[in-house]
Amino acid sequence: MPRDGNTLRFHGVISAVTATDTPDLTIYSTTWCGYCRRLKTQLDESGISYVEIDIEDDPASADFVGSVNGGNHVVPTVKFADGSTATNPSLAQVKKLLGV
Repeated sequence: MPRDGNTLRFHGVISAVTATDTPDLTIYSTTWCGYCRRLKTQLDESGISYVEIDIEDDPASADFVGSVNGGNHVVPTVKFADGSTATNPSLAQVKKLLGV
C-alpha cells in the first residue's frame, strides 16, 4: 500500500482489520474535501501518523461514516484506536484525544 509521509493511503475496498492492526488514528475523507486536506496537513506538520480512507472508494467506510454522523457522510470523520470518533475536529481536539 502506498505511503506518503506519515500517511498510509488506502484505495479500493478495505478488508477487515484485526484489533492488533488497529491504527491510532484513521481519517475518513474524500479527495475534494478542503477540511480533510487542512487536517491532514496539520497532522503531517505535527508528525502524527494516520491512515486515510477515501469513503468514495470504499462503500463500507462510507456506511461507517454515516452510522456515526446521523446518516450523513460528513468528512473528515476521525476514528481513534479506542473506537471513539470525532467529526471535523481541530488539530487541538485530535491531540487532546490522542493524549499528545
